[in-house]
Amino acid sequence: MTTENTITTDTALEVDALSVTFPSDDGPLPAVREVSYTLRRGEALGIVGESGSGKSVTSMAVMGLLPKNAKVEGSVRLMGEEILGLPDKAISEVRGQKIAMIFQDPLTSLNPVYTIGYQIAEAVLAHNAVGKQKAWERSRELLEIVGIPSPDQRLRQYPHELSGGMRQRVVIAIAMANDPDVIIADEPTTALDVTVQAQVLEALQSARRETGAALVLITHDLGVVAGQVERVAVMYGGRIVESGPVEEVFYRPRMPYALGLLGSLPRLDEARAERLTPILGTPPSLVAMPQGCTFAPRCPMAREQCHTEEPVLLRTLDNGDRVPAQPGDADAHVAACHFSDELRADTRPEDLFRATAVDTEGVESVEELDEAEASVAGAAEGFGSAGEGPEPEPEGEPEVLLRAEDLVKNFPIRSKGLLKRKVGDVQAVSGVSLELRERETLALVGESGCGKSTTARLLLNLVRLTSGGVSYMGKPLQGLTDKQMRPLRRDLQIVFQDPFASLDPRMTVADIIAEPMLIHRTRNGDAKKRVKELLELVGLNPEHGSRYPHEFSGGQRQRIGVARALSLNPKVLVLDEPVSALDVSIQAGVINLLEDLQEELGLSYLFVSHDLSVVKHIADRVAVMYLGKIVETATTEQLFEAPAHPYTQALISAIPLPDPVKERTRERIVVTGDVPSPADPPSGCRFRTRCPKFANELSEAERSKCVDQVPELRERGSGHRDACHYSEVVELL
Repeated sequence: MTTENTITTDTALEVDALSVTFPSDDGPLPAVREVSYTLRRGEALGIVGESGSGKSVTSMAVMGLLPKNAKVEGSVRLMGEEILGLPDKAISEVRGQKIAMIFQDPLTSLNPVYTIGYQIAEAVLAHNAVGKQKAWERSRELLEIVGIPSPDQRLRQYPHELSGGMRQRVVIAIAMANDPDVIIADEPTTALDVTVQAQVLEALQSARRETGAALVLITHDLGVVAGQVERVAVMYGGRIVESGPVEEVFYRPRMPYALGLLGSLPRLDEARAERLTPILGTPPSLVAMPQGCTFAPRCPMAREQCHTEEPVLLRTLDNGDRVPAQPGDADAHVAACHFSDELRADTRPEDLFRATAVDTEGVESVEELDEAEASVAGAAEGFGSAGEGPEPEPEGEPEVLLRAEDLVKNFPIRSKGLLKRKVGDVQAVSGVSLELRERETLALVGESGCGKSTTARLLLNLVRLTSGGVSYMGKPLQGLTDKQMRPLRRDLQIVFQDPFASLDPRMTVADIIAEPMLIHRTRNGDAKKRVKELLELVGLNPEHGSRYPHEFSGGQRQRIGVARALSLNPKVLVLDEPVSALDVSIQAGVINLLEDLQEELGLSYLFVSHDLSVVKHIADRVAVMYLGKIVETATTEQLFEAPAHPYTQALISAIPLPDPVKERTRERIVVTGDVPSPADPPSGCRFRTRCPKFANELSEAERSKCVDQVPELRERGSGHRDACHYSEVVELL
């Protein structure tokens, strides 16, 4: 698609036929292929797609930040001027002044040895002939615009002294320092909690209002896209496969891939479904791109033409005819699919994609899918034969497996110097009590630093208690030595957030899965047979046991971690953010797998997460934590239909919905500020420093109670309890 002679005074950025190829020992790697889009002044364009689709490489090419060995072709015009291929000095004058970029990890963008004020002022001075005093004043003004409290104090601090959300807002302030015409934000909220994400997105909108800049928002979160942009482009296999107004793409997708992304999401605004609908298979390798449509190997609509002929972007007219996209079609809804006219407006993802728990890499037909599903079912049926297997489902009230009572964990703060005296405590967990029953999923949710992961490790006796008690099937765990705990480790297993960090890169997958059996001497029969059964159980090819972890995708590595945890036939699995680092389509497959394993093997899960959409889909009960304490606990249905604690209400309110109309019209409960330090928590109610009810609704006498008295968990009926002096049920969904 060409765009000659389409530049108008309203156009901020025009990308035309942009292609990026990297050299490698295996031949050229086409990371970006013929990407074209036009961005008007003040407009926001969202670019979405799975990891490896070319989103970030496209933005790096636009900014001129790719390595010199990258072959970049095409055209990038900024305010009508060609910037692709400019020498370093020329492109440096453009970057920061006319076009700015916000990166995913703010720590990589900020220099740890300079203060925040110095770094913002540096960006101002680089492109403006003003004095240091003026640059400092501009830095303070920018911090106020992006919503950072106490700007005078923050200007003199270093990056490590700020929270993750504050650091990201500092990067936004630097990006808007010179009123650029275009801001590119590459996954600006990926690693942030939902409440902090809401603050960062508000700062981004403030930057747009202040500078009038156009925005390119790159993200995998379709909820963020729904609420922040006017147009969206979906990338797959290095090219744009669908684009158009955000409402059109979300409500009437014309490319099966876009429909599949929407179907993979657990949604906060819908009733809990039995299963999610993942996209089968994995994204294509750059080394061996498939012929024809790159999505054909995973597409349930694929036919012979799809495997031989690559589709071009076509626009569907009102009369149903499909014509090639033209230069003036920037606002048109276009899709690269030979059979997009077969996707009706009422086509649901579950109608097109069959939800499955197996890993379907290479599966291209319904017949092959049936065989793969049968393999997993057979592995689950025979799973108990290799060990003890699950016990029959008990009648009556489920037995409590894990019980925690008044858990307290303080980490000492040591002074500097040779003696290292104790000068204080970090109160990581403060009086947590909970129960995990048979065949139940209990979710532990809250922001980073609230004590979720520490609580999970305390339950498994991986971290020693300061006080309190933990018991497994009535047997106390506190005080047991590692040797005494070893027999119980068979029943209590954990799956960590980062599968790559928890798998030994020097061991084959078969050895990794067999290692727990070797340690506990429970290899009943042939270990190779057992490993094969486990790989089949989690939906992986048993023939791949000789491979190493780096040869698998992120979702496959997470399945390997689950297989290793299952090797000893545990009764309890602690899942510490098991899907937070995965693409939505892969995440859906892992969630389905966990649900299937629980049903087949009678497992109990402690599910640690900050994603309430996932929690609503998978959990039976939920415990909400804030700064080391549980502030609300209830069944999943109770919590989401009638949240009582202001913190829970704020968490649910901050989750973005993948629905443009709902996302832009819903009311928000805004939480300001950052989580206080656990080394010096507030008196009384720990949430009061950020509580919107405390700030806006309570009288002076009521506030005094929040300051002086610690609220206890009070029963609201049917096991629904919350710790707030003035809690009130609010319907948010």
